[in-house]
Amino acid sequence: MPRLALYTFGVLKSPLSDPAGLTREFYEHGEAVHRAFDRHPGHVARAEVAEHSRGALFGADWGDWGEFAVPAWYGKGRTAETTALAASLSLWTGLRPAFDFVYTGLHRAALNRRHDWFERTGRPAYVFWWVTDGTVPTWQDGVARLEHLDDRGPEPCAFTFRHPFDPAGAPAGSEDAGPVGGPSPSHAPARG
Repeated sequence: MPRLALYTFGVLKSPLSDPAGLTREFYEHGEAVHRAFDRHPGHVARAEVAEHSRGALFGADWGDWGEFAVPAWYGKGRTAETTALAASLSLWTGLRPAFDFVYTGLHRAALNRRHDWFERTGRPAYVFWWVTDGTVPTWQDGVARLEHLDDRGPEPCAFTFRHPFDPAGAPAGSEDAGPVGGPSPSHAPARG
């Protein structure tokens, strides 16, 4: 049975190591969102580092999820002190469970605050693609799909809630993902 891969990426207004209230609040909220990920129906797995180290995303051991990577347009730091990004990589059973998670509960609350935390880059914030059962997508896969979406728009290999595709590559109806439109998903920090 195919699985739905989801990669999210956003550039934070300040580094994860910044002790300011908004950054600390974002990270704490992100921790709660990650705990909710694990309990949500339809969530299969998400990328996690072998050892928790706040802000240490580059060079961390991500296991089967591969080496941490970011889109070419990310121009901020890459050390634990300077990293100013949030990214996630996860697997879902389908569009409906992913939609329900993104637009309800704690994650919905994060969406409402995204402009407090994230820069407006004019780039896509997330991308979906289908993988075969047993395939673990990598960070590099997510970056390549997000950059493809940015360059070419939604296609079966890189799509959004607004323009979904089914596992066979056909456009999917709104009944598969929920109502089309609405805000773009925000980002919970990758646990680094």
